[in-house]
Amino acid sequence: MFSFFKKKKVEKEEPKEEILVEQEIIEEVKEKTEETVIEKIEEVSKTPVIQEEMVKEEEAKEEKKGFFSRALEKTFGTIKTVIPTKKEKIAFDDIEEMLIEADMEYEIIEKAMDGLPEEITRKQLRHRLVMLFEHAPDVDLNNLPKPFVRLIIGVNGAGKTTTIAKLANRSKKEGKSVILGAGDTFRAAAIEQLSIWADKLDVPIIKTKQGHDSSAVAYDTISSAIARDIDNVIIDTAGRLQTQKNLNNELIKIVKVCNKAQENAPHQKLMILDGTQGNTAIAQAKAFNEMVGIDGIIVTKLDGTAKGGALFSISNQLELPIFFVGVGEKQDDLIEFSPDKFVDSLLDEIYVDEETN
Repeated sequence: MFSFFKKKKVEKEEPKEEILVEQEIIEEVKEKTEETVIEKIEEVSKTPVIQEEMVKEEEAKEEKKGFFSRALEKTFGTIKTVIPTKKEKIAFDDIEEMLIEADMEYEIIEKAMDGLPEEITRKQLRHRLVMLFEHAPDVDLNNLPKPFVRLIIGVNGAGKTTTIAKLANRSKKEGKSVILGAGDTFRAAAIEQLSIWADKLDVPIIKTKQGHDSSAVAYDTISSAIARDIDNVIIDTAGRLQTQKNLNNELIKIVKVCNKAQENAPHQKLMILDGTQGNTAIAQAKAFNEMVGIDGIIVTKLDGTAKGGALFSISNQLELPIFFVGVGEKQDDLIEFSPDKFVDSLLDEIYVDEETN
């Protein structure tokens, strides 16, 4: 009897064991599948293509950071003399002195600092400084006309020719075709210099002899771009001071002639300002803006000056966007200006790390 019941008991338990075994097998397969999927994902992320893209992305971030550091190096040095150590909160008077040393106009400093407490946090200061750039209108660069014509304006020595080369280089890197117009016929050296850059970048150039009509060069450059289906036109103009009436009349003529060559051209009139001139450049830009209407600013030579704070004054007083900042002499030494990155770069030097959002 005992044996019979024992046998029956075992027979009843066997199906339970089978179920348990099946569940264990299912769990094991599931775990292996999950492990396989994870391994595959890790394997894909380690492929040369993915790794290369990740490396390029990191390099691009570091490159931008490096450009801003180079552009603001001397400004940083000046800031450090006022605020030598990083803090969580900084005294009102120290911030004010720092901005004065960085060559921000006092009128703009008062505007930025109005109502701030005696001890200022990074978040409080960041908000005020970024706001100084909000007067500059947003510029929509989508659906651009073809050819897209830019007229480059600025005084002698501001870096117009080199900036034109940098803009042409950017266009090529973006897959756009570009043609240059040597409209600075006032100086033979300007024509020669731009021609050298055109050869180096392998882009076409329209030029004439010194003393010839610069507006004719502008017209021929745009006409050539239309005939050759070229995307971008960049036209140089004579390095002129706003007090030189004859040269200024010539500039007004160039603008009118561009419109005859193509309706609504030039589509952008860009003013090149020398960063080493600080607030002196603002008077120049105001005069040109009243004369022909400036659409945006490119600030050059920032790597050679401690006057980085002038960017706040330039944008706020002129109510014009700063499109690019030049930080060197090479063809790639031109970066898009970002108010957020600019302000953060400054604040990184005086505040300890904290959330800025």
